[in-house]
Amino acid sequence: QVQLVESGGGLVQAGDTLRLSCAASGRTFSTYAMGWFRQAPGKEREFVSAISRNGGRLYYTDSVKGRFTISRDNAKNTVYLQMNSLKPEDTAVYFCAASRGYSGSVYRDSYDFWGQGTQVTVSS
Repeated sequence: QVQLVESGGGLVQAGDTLRLSCAASGRTFSTYAMGWFRQAPGKEREFVSAISRNGGRLYYTDSVKGRFTISRDNAKNTVYLQMNSLKPEDTAVYFCAASRGYSGSVYRDSYDFWGQGTQVTVSS
């Protein structure tokens, strides 16, 4: 079992920066690929970014490429999502997720464990 706890969300203005963190329990963090998803009101949960077990492979949805950066620190059991140049359309609850796969995936069903989410609100 892996427990995930997100933090770092908040209310910001368009163009601002936030850094989300996701802390994982247990000593097997490095054996999981990690992903970030988001869910806006009335919409389905969508893929944002993913990172492989060793951090060597990174994936982003097109709408965040060049603005968001995913990273991980396996020694700290933590995955990060650096979000720059935030836009109102980035407003959502952001979830981190852990997958037993190696590379990470854009598909929700590929993930085995989920955090509770952290709210990000970007005002115009």
